Amino acid sequence: MTEGTDEDRGADTDAGDDADADGSPYGDVDAALDEAFPGRTVESVTTVHAGNRKRTVVARFGDGRAPATAVVQTAPAGSGLRTEAALARSVAARTDVPVPEVLGGGVVPGHGRAFVVTEHAAGEDLHARFVALAPARRTAVAREFGRYLAGLHAAFAFEGYGPVGLRGPAGWEAVLDDPDPGSALAVGGRRETTGGIPEASDDWADWFLRYATAGVDALPAGFDDLRPRLRAELADERPRLPASPPSTLYPWDLRPGNALVDDGRVTAVVDWGQPLAADPALSLAKVEHLVCDWYLDDDGSLATAVRAGYRERRPLPSVPSVYRLAAVVRSAVDGAGVVTRPRYPEVDGDDAVAFHRERIRAVLDG
Repeated sequence: MTEGTDEDRGADTDAGDDADADGSPYGDVDAALDEAFPGRTVESVTTVHAGNRKRTVVARFGDGRAPATAVVQTAPAGSGLRTEAALARSVAARTDVPVPEVLGGGVVPGHGRAFVVTEHAAGEDLHARFVALAPARRTAVAREFGRYLAGLHAAFAFEGYGPVGLRGPAGWEAVLDDPDPGSALAVGGRRETTGGIPEASDDWADWFLRYATAGVDALPAGFDDLRPRLRAELADERPRLPASPPSTLYPWDLRPGNALVDDGRVTAVVDWGQPLAADPALSLAKVEHLVCDWYLDDDGSLATAVRAGYRERRPLPSVPSVYRLAAVVRSAVDGAGVVTRPRYPEVDGDDAVAFHRERIRAVLDG
């Protein structure tokens, strides 16, 4: 998944757009299921998402054997599914973040696509449920996200900043055989796609400013009047950036839209693609934006809850305003250059642009 908070929703296409040459929209999925579950009878395949790069489906088996259902993701070979699977397995091994079990993965024979199969976790899409939760439950969920982020920061430390990938001979077999393949993940490791993210660097200020500037450059014409001020703000803040902050996992898309909820409790956190390593304070800024500001106007209770949850596990980092600015800017446009859709029900077009402009101005004027 490329950078951009609602990238999958912003880039949706019909399943048929990803069809095989023989016209079958599920040829790669069928082949993946044959590889992962040889001899199983598939009763139905339901598309959860069919985008420009990654397809996600739920397969239901009709033979009475376990598992009864499974989630299958396919993407072009070399697009990062192996790294995503390795990180998901490692997160499950090292933290209490609820992560669906990885059941299989590999390359789909004859299709030029990779696949990963995970358990089908119980629960509803938190993206659709978050605003409907009772205020106390919504605050509790926000606190959980703070705890999750702190746990991830405690579990994953890196040298350098930027894209994280698999290093060395970490093929699919190594990823699936090791219950915790996280030791094979490194900044500057084998990373199949860049997704518009700057290359790794040992210089934090260098990497962060390239990361933030790329977000400013990607903003469409509706932000032209703000662009000079944004660039000036980044230039002014460079001398004040920390020289060598700790480098921890930056799960840049940790948000309700990538979680499931059942009875008001988070049952699964999904989508660990395109991981980064960064100052933990940048991750905190991004999570606060996606949990506290994205869905509704926070009176401060959600942000307080995220921070309280984080403090349960680790000391709370101080967040410079320029990190909050980067978090908002990098969330405003998806990897295809399309303005992302905040709120739920989602808003788009001029309303989406107005939301992002308001959040940018709030940080600039704060």
